Amino acid sequence: MTGTVHARGVAYRYPQHNHGLAPVSLSIAPGDRVLVTGPSGCGKSTLARCLTGLIPHLYHGTLEGEVLLDGQRTSDTPLWRLAECAGLVFQNPSAQMLAHSVEEEIIFGLENLGLPRQTIAGRLEATLSRFGLEAMRDRAPQTLSGGEQQKLALAAVMARQPSVLVLDEPLSMLDGTAADELVTHLADLADVGTTVIACEHREEYLQSLAGLRTLRLNGPAPEEIEVPAMRPRPTRAEVERLVVEGMAVSLGGRPILRNLSFALEPGQVVAVVGRNGVGKTTLLRALAGLQKHEGAVRMNGSRPDLGLVFQNADLQLFNATVREEILFRVPQPDMELYEWLLAALGLARYEEIPPLLLSEGEKKRVALATVLLRQPRHGVLLDEPSLGQDTAHKAMLIRLARALADAGQLIILTTHDLPLAAQADQLALLGPEGFVARGPSADVLRDDAAWSRLGLSVPEWVHAPGDQL
Repeated sequence: MTGTVHARGVAYRYPQHNHGLAPVSLSIAPGDRVLVTGPSGCGKSTLARCLTGLIPHLYHGTLEGEVLLDGQRTSDTPLWRLAECAGLVFQNPSAQMLAHSVEEEIIFGLENLGLPRQTIAGRLEATLSRFGLEAMRDRAPQTLSGGEQQKLALAAVMARQPSVLVLDEPLSMLDGTAADELVTHLADLADVGTTVIACEHREEYLQSLAGLRTLRLNGPAPEEIEVPAMRPRPTRAEVERLVVEGMAVSLGGRPILRNLSFALEPGQVVAVVGRNGVGKTTLLRALAGLQKHEGAVRMNGSRPDLGLVFQNADLQLFNATVREEILFRVPQPDMELYEWLLAALGLARYEEIPPLLLSEGEKKRVALATVLLRQPRHGVLLDEPSLGQDTAHKAMLIRLARALADAGQLIILTTHDLPLAAQADQLALLGPEGFVARGPSADVLRDDAAWSRLGLSVPEWVHAPGDQL
C-alpha cells in the first residue's frame, strides 16, 4: 500500500567516525503523523536517510536491518524509483538547491517524474502560492535567506506529492507564522493519506497535529554542561557602546536594510527576531564588516572587532579535522582555551573527525569554537545559533553567551527560537522599515501590537525571561 514504511532493526555507522544510528524498528501506516526527536547527534538525520533510501545508495557505511518503503526493500530498489514515492527535505536546505531560479527549482523535480506540461504548470503555481514564493519566482535560490531557502526546499519536495514525506528539521529556520502555516499544510496532507515523518527539535509546533506519534531516539546523554567563568576581558567602563548610524544595504537592486540607527551597550545579550527574509543575517554581516553598507558602525571610535558565527556552518568549515578547524591560522593559540572549548561545546570526541561529517548542530558548535578561540575583542554575533541544538545544548549556549556578556562583551544573536530569545537581556523586533520594538525581553514579549505589525505572535508555551530552557 502506498505510504507505508517498515523499519526492522535498522542501524547504521558512518565509515569516517563509526557513529550513526542505534537499532530502530517502526511501522508506519498511510496518513500517519510521526515526530522523531532526541538529543543532538542521536541519529535523526541518519534515520531520515535510511527511510528514503539515501542510505545505502548514497552513503556507504555499515547498514544493518532493512527498510521497506511501499513494500519495496530500499537496499534492493533503485533510488530513482524510491524517489517516486518518498520525498526528503534536508536539514540544510542550501544542500538541496540545484537550479538557477525558484521556479526552476520547483519544476526540476516535477520534470524528473515525467509529468505532463500542463500538470507541471498547475502544480508550480499552486506551490508558489501556498509557500508565499510568487514574488521570488525568478530569484536565484542562493540569494534567498535561510528561511526562504527552507520554504523553497519544502515547496520543491511537496510539489511532487510523494506518498511518504520525510522532513529533517523543517521548522528550524522558519518564523513562527511560517511554522504554523507549514504544520497546517502537513495536517492537510496527512488527512488525504500522505505519511508525514518529521525530525524536529521545535516539537511544540507539531503538537497540534491530531494523532501525532512520537519516536524518541537515544543518543549521547544530554549532559548538564557547566560553563566556567571566562578569562578577564575589558570592563564595561573600558569598552564604549556599539553605535550604528544610517545603515542601509541593497542586494541585487532590492533594499534590505533602510536607514537603520541604534546603539547597544556592552556586557549584554541582545536577540533580534523578525520574519524570514527581513534582513537579520544581512544586519549581522554588516556589523561584522562582511557586507558592504551605507552608514557607520563604530565602537570606541573605530570599526568594532566582532566575531561572526554563520547561519550555515558549511560555509565556515573546510579543514580535515575539528582540531585543525578550530586552530586554523591562529598564531600562538591559547591551548588552555582550546581544551575548554572542546569540553564546554561537547566536541572532545570529534576532535579528529572532519567537521563537515558532523550533524548540523555539531557543525554549528565547531564554528562557534573557531570564533571564540580567536577571542574577538568586542563581542560575538550568532546567526540562528539554536539550529540543530537540543534543549541541553541551547541551555549551554545561553549560559556561554551570558558568561561572555558578564565579562564585558556584546553578544547579538538572530533567532526564530522565541524561548531562546526570551533569555536575552534585550529583544529587538526587526521589520522591513527597521526596528518596530526594542527593549528588555519581558517588555517586548508583551508588546502584542509590535508583534502584530510584523505578522507574528508569541505562543503561550514560550518561556518567560528568567525561566530555564
